[in-house]
Amino acid sequence: MSVKASISDNLAARNPQKALKRALTLQAQAAHERAFKLFVTAAEAGLTEAERELGFYYITGEGHGLLDPVQAVRWITRAAEKNDVAAQAKLAELYLAGFQKERLEQGLFTSSETAQQVDVETALHWALRAAEAGDAKAQAMAGYIYASAPPPLRDAARAEHWYKLAAAQDVPQAHLGLGINLLFNATADEPTFAGLAHIRKAAEANLPDALYYMAVIYERGIGVLPDQQQAAEFYGKAAEGGVNNARAKYGLMLFNGIGVKQNKLEGETWLRRAALGGDGEAAILVANIYVRGEGNMPPAFAEAAQWFRLAAEAGNKDAARSLAVMHLTGAGMPRDADEAASWFRKAAEAGDAMAQSDLAELMRLGRTNPRFTEPAPVHDWFEKAAEAGDAVAAYNFGVCLAEGVNLEKDEVRAVYWFRKAADTVADATFAYAMALEQGRGVEKDEIAAREWMMRAADAKLPQALLNLGRMHNQGIGGPRDDEAARQCFEQAAAAGQVDAMFALGAFYGGGHGIPTDRAASLEWYRKAAAAGHAGAALMLGKYLSLGIATPVDLDGARQWFGLAAKAGIPGAAEELAALDAAA
Repeated sequence: MSVKASISDNLAARNPQKALKRALTLQAQAAHERAFKLFVTAAEAGLTEAERELGFYYITGEGHGLLDPVQAVRWITRAAEKNDVAAQAKLAELYLAGFQKERLEQGLFTSSETAQQVDVETALHWALRAAEAGDAKAQAMAGYIYASAPPPLRDAARAEHWYKLAAAQDVPQAHLGLGINLLFNATADEPTFAGLAHIRKAAEANLPDALYYMAVIYERGIGVLPDQQQAAEFYGKAAEGGVNNARAKYGLMLFNGIGVKQNKLEGETWLRRAALGGDGEAAILVANIYVRGEGNMPPAFAEAAQWFRLAAEAGNKDAARSLAVMHLTGAGMPRDADEAASWFRKAAEAGDAMAQSDLAELMRLGRTNPRFTEPAPVHDWFEKAAEAGDAVAAYNFGVCLAEGVNLEKDEVRAVYWFRKAADTVADATFAYAMALEQGRGVEKDEIAAREWMMRAADAKLPQALLNLGRMHNQGIGGPRDDEAARQCFEQAAAAGQVDAMFALGAFYGGGHGIPTDRAASLEWYRKAAAAGHAGAALMLGKYLSLGIATPVDLDGARQWFGLAAKAGIPGAAEELAALDAAA
C-alpha cells in the first residue's frame, strides 16, 4: 500500500461516515484488509451498513483471516434490528444453517462443535422480517421453513403464499419449493403439470436440487413420458452440482449403461464419490463391484471390506451383515468370529433378522470368546418378533429355548414355538417332527412325526429328506418302504447331504429292499468319503482292498483306512494293521 493510500485511510478513519464510504470503495476494489479496518471504525460508531458488512466479513474471513460466526451474527443482528433487510435475510440463512442463539451468550470461549439442531423459530423470525419488506430470497426461505419445519410451525398454506411471492420474482429456490409442493399434493393433471413447470424453471437456473428432481421426474415418468436418457443427463448435471443422491444414481446408470453409454470406470468413480459423501447404498454397490470382480480382474475382498465398513459405520445394516460374513469366512481378512459377532450385532440391533439368526448361531456353537464378545439378547429379539407373528423369529426363539442360548433350556416352550412356525418355516417343520419322534417337550407320536417330516421333506430340506428316508427304512411312524427311503436319500445326497450319500452306499451294497448294485454302492461311498464322512472312508477302504466292483487298490485302501482310523471309526485301525501285516 502506498503512503498516499495509507494517509487517505487514516484520514477517513477519523469520521465514521467517511470511514464507511472509504470502506465501500476499497471493498469494491477487493482491498479487503483495508476495508475491514474501516468497517470496524464505522460499525463501532453504530452505522447500520457498516455493522452488516463487518458481520459479512466475519463469515468469509476476508480482510482479516478470521472466521468467527459468533462475531458475524452479533454484528449482523445489530443491523437487522435496525431493519436492514439484507442483514435480516442473512440472519435467517445463518440460523437455518445451524447457528444457535445460545452461542451469542457464551462469548469468546464458545464451542466450535456443530449445533444439535436448527433454531427454526429464530430463522423464521428474521426470514419473515425480510420477506415482509419484499426480499425475494427471504420470501423463499420463509416458504421453505413453513413447508419443512416440524409442527406446530409447519403450515402448507403459508409456505405456498411465500413461495408464490418469491417465484413471481423468479427465485429458483421458490420455483423448486412450489413445484415440489404442487407435485406432492397433486391428484389431477393440472397441478402436476404446474408443479413440473416450476421445477423446470428452477432447473433452467441450474439449481442442483432442481436438476435432481428433473432426473427423478423423467426416470419415473411423472407428468412426462419416462425417458432414461433425459434422466441420466439431469442426474449427471445434479451430480456435478454436488447432490450426493445424484452422484449415486448417475454412477449406477453409467456402470450399467442405463440411458447413457456404459462406462464402468466412470460409473464406479461417481459411486465412490457418493459413498464418501455418506451414501451407504452407494458404498455397498462399490463393495459388491469388488466382491464380484470386473472384467479380467479377480474379486478384491480386502477392498470390498473397506467399503462395506464405510456403509456399516454409517448405519447400513446390510453392509454390517456382509462385513460380518467376511470376517467369519476370512474373505479378504483373517477369520475372526468375535469381530464377525460385533458386526452381526450392529445389523441385528438395527432389525436385520438374518443377522440376529447368524449371531444366535455363533453363540449357540460357542465360537465367540466371552472375554471379547458380550452375550447379546438374541432371545429377546426373537421373542418380541415371534409374539408379533414373525414365523422365522418363532423358529429361532424355539432354537434358543431348545439349546439354552442365553436362557434356561425349556423344551416344552421350544416345541410350542416350533409348532407356531411349522406351517410356513421348513426348519421349524423339521424341528417339530424331530420333537414328536423323540418325545422332547411333547408326547411322543411317531405317526405324527412322520407326517410332519414328510412336509419338511416336501420343502426339499436335506436333513428332513435324510430323516424321512431313515423313517421309511426303519418303519418309524408307518410301514417300512426301502424304495421310498432310497428316493429320499438320493434327493438329500443331490443337495450335498453327506450322511445320505453314505446311506446310499449301504443301501446299494445289499441286504435292503432294493436291487443290490455294488458299483453304485462304491460310487456313493467314494463321494461320501471325499466329502469327509469317516464311516464311508472305512467302507471305501474295504471295497478297494477286496476289489469289490473295482480292481484291488491297496494303496488307496491304506489311505482311506488311515483317514477312518484317525477319526476313531471302530475296526479301521485293525483293517490298516492287517494290510500292513500282509505287505
